Amino acid sequence: MTQHAREVITAGKAWPARYTYVPALRVGNLVFISGTTGTDDNNQIVAPGDIVEQTRQICRKFERLLNAVGGSCEDIVQTVDYITTTENYKATAAVRREFFKTAQPTSTGVIVAGLLREGAVIEISAIAVLRG
Repeated sequence: MTQHAREVITAGKAWPARYTYVPALRVGNLVFISGTTGTDDNNQIVAPGDIVEQTRQICRKFERLLNAVGGSCEDIVQTVDYITTTENYKATAAVRREFFKTAQPTSTGVIVAGLLREGAVIEISAIAVLRG
């Protein structure tokens, strides 16, 4: 079995060594994106309680991570959404269409009692397959 090099992807953002995970990891043409909440560049939750705006921010972060390795959200093949509320969840479909224009990924939604980030109502992880 061939060992693949693991490339940590931070999209140019400083990543504290004390963390026990990385934002994204590239192995060959696969990119595994850690569960991501809708935080801004100052690590603050955007629009606390607003699932639509938090979903949009998460997708922006996915786009930045994938752009750093020559990809885009169009390369995402799977997402898992962890949500604390179903209120307005259906409205996140419009946000997904903004970022997944031609190729919708597979997706799983899981209702959870809470998330680690105060004010977060959604956290999404993703897997992407980079083209050529």
